[in-house]
Amino acid sequence: MTTMRSILIGLALLMAACSPPAVAPTPGLRVIRLPVGYIPSVQFANLYVAMEKGYFAAEGLEIQPDYSYETNGVQLVGAGELPFAVVSAEQVLLARAQGLPVRYVMTLFTRFPVAVVSPQGAGIVTPADLRGRVIGVPTLDGANFIGLRALLAAAGVDEAEVTIRPIGFNQVEALAAGQVEAVVVYSNNEPIRLAAQGEALDVIEVSDHVALAANGILTSEATLRDEPELVRALIRALARATADVEADPAGAYALTKQLVPELSDDALEQQVLTATIALWETDRPGYSDPAAWEAMQTTLLEAGLLAAPLDLSLAYTNDYLPEP
Repeated sequence: MTTMRSILIGLALLMAACSPPAVAPTPGLRVIRLPVGYIPSVQFANLYVAMEKGYFAAEGLEIQPDYSYETNGVQLVGAGELPFAVVSAEQVLLARAQGLPVRYVMTLFTRFPVAVVSPQGAGIVTPADLRGRVIGVPTLDGANFIGLRALLAAAGVDEAEVTIRPIGFNQVEALAAGQVEAVVVYSNNEPIRLAAQGEALDVIEVSDHVALAANGILTSEATLRDEPELVRALIRALARATADVEADPAGAYALTKQLVPELSDDALEQQVLTATIALWETDRPGYSDPAAWEAMQTTLLEAGLLAAPLDLSLAYTNDYLPEP
């Protein structure tokens, strides 16, 4: 485990050295590079609103989004090179199993955002219908793969009864070309884009069948120990911005386009935003549900991705959330 941790930290330091230069900082603000694990997207509207409305600045922060791959952020936080990253929950447990001292401090998606999508008429309308099918996933790890494994287990379908094919992040194209019978996607994104292309779809949402811990904010044990107010500051700004997006999606979209001008199809992107807001909705913003973390750990154990159970009380905390 010590060797694996050293390798991961070495990789994280190398990636930090190779990262593009940051934007010139605003005097008086602490600049923080925040890995978000995906390309610039309306799915990060709360982040952009917090930037544009000055909510981070009010906390003394200047956040600079980093769109590199999700595991890069996990490794950099674990190595102490960055204080935060946006990650999916399974990455937290996998990182801790490798000895990385990280902890999840704020839930962003309160529903696990993964779904299985197939063309209407293919006869895949329930999880049990996946038996005997060829299913495309981006990679054999990550939230999409974990969500599929949990869905199959909930339906009593053994992995040997399906063909899981890694296809890269080309789910829309692969399904449209008939390369696979179903694809695993983020429910707030690809189904909307496929429908916009005229595809009639059946969508099976993982969260309708099993409750799993989902995407949120990761930090390190060192940051929690040495800079607890920094953690609270980031959470406060994001929570404030998330409430704004929920209250005024149109205004949030307008602000998002200022930072992501490549959003060209406004009607389509606003549908993605609406679907994203549905994943945020909760009466306990930021709260981690212990049962969802137990379910995530069980899924990882059954998939053979964890060798033994972890102490989940060390993997996440609700102690830094604002008072209700």
